[in-house]
Amino acid sequence: MSIGALFTRLVDLLPEPSRRAQSVIAALVVLSQGLIAVTGAIVRVTASGLGCPTWPQCFPGSFVPVAHAEVPRIHQAVEFGNRMVTFLVVATAIAAVLALTRAHRRREVLVYAWLMPASTVLQAVIGGITVRTGLLWWTVAVHLVVSMAMVWLATLLFIKVGEPDDGVPVRVVPAPLRALTALGAVSLAAVLVTGTLVTAAGPHAGDKSVERPVARLAVEITTLVQLHGGLLVAYLCLLVGLGFGLAAVRAPRRVRLRLGVLVGLVALQGVVGVVQFENGVPAALVAVHVALAAAITAGTAAVWAVGKTREPIESDAALPGTGVSTA
Repeated sequence: MSIGALFTRLVDLLPEPSRRAQSVIAALVVLSQGLIAVTGAIVRVTASGLGCPTWPQCFPGSFVPVAHAEVPRIHQAVEFGNRMVTFLVVATAIAAVLALTRAHRRREVLVYAWLMPASTVLQAVIGGITVRTGLLWWTVAVHLVVSMAMVWLATLLFIKVGEPDDGVPVRVVPAPLRALTALGAVSLAAVLVTGTLVTAAGPHAGDKSVERPVARLAVEITTLVQLHGGLLVAYLCLLVGLGFGLAAVRAPRRVRLRLGVLVGLVALQGVVGVVQFENGVPAALVAVHVALAAAITAGTAAVWAVGKTREPIESDAALPGTGVSTA
C-alpha cells in the first residue's frame, strides 16, 4: 500500500471535525508557533543555547539531559524544554492537516495546512545547524525570521479556515489600500531582520562558554538600534496612514478594529524597545519583545488577509452598495 493510500485510509477513520473544531486547531497552531519563538528567546537570554550541545540528541548517546560537569542543569532544562515545545508544534501541525483533510476543505486551506509540518521540518534543520555551528549569530537570526514567517502562515491558515469554501471572493478594501497593507508586510520584514541584527550584536549570545565564546556581529549596536527603531517608527506611521485611508472609504468595522489592535501592539513594542535599550537589554524584556514581535506578525497578517476574503453567496457583503465589491 502506498503512503498516499495509507494516509487516505487513516483520514477516513477519523470523525469529521466541526467548523468550530477546525478553528480551534488552527488557533492552537498559531499559539504553538508563537510559543516556540518565545521559548527560543528564553533559551538565548539564559545562555542555555548549548544546554543540549548535540542535535538531534541532547548529549551523545542520549536524547534527554544527563549529568555533566560542564553544562549546568538549569541550562539543560531550559534548552531541553524548548525542544519539547517542538513536539507541541509538530502535534498541532499534524492535527491541522488531518482535520482539514478529513473535512474536505478547499485547496487553499489545505496548502496552508501542509505548510505547517513542512516548515516545522525546515525549522528543525535550521535549529540543528544552529547548535552544530556553536550558535553563530547569523544562524540564530535565520532561525527567528523563519519562526516569524511560520507565525504569519499559521495566522493565514486560521483566517482561511473561518471562510466558507463555497463563498465568493470579496474585495473588502480598495486595491490601493490593500497594496499599502502589502507594503506594511515588507516594512515589518525589515523591522524583524534588523531586530535580529541588534540581537546578534548585543549582550545575549546564547552561551557563556569561556573556552569558546560565541562570535558577535561586529557592528556598533547603537547604529543597529537606531536603524531598527527608525524602521519601526516608519512602519507605525504607515499603519496610521492606512487607518486614515480606511476611515475615508468607510471600511467595515472589523477591518478598522484589526488595524487598531495592530497599531497598539506596534506602539507598545516601541516602548518596550526603548526601555530595553536604556536599561542594558534585561533578559525578561527580550522575551516580551519576541512575544510582541510574534503578535505583531500575526496582526499584520490578519490586516492583510481581511482586505480580500470569501463571503457566503447570500451575504450582504457580496452585494453592491455595501462598501465592498466582488473580485
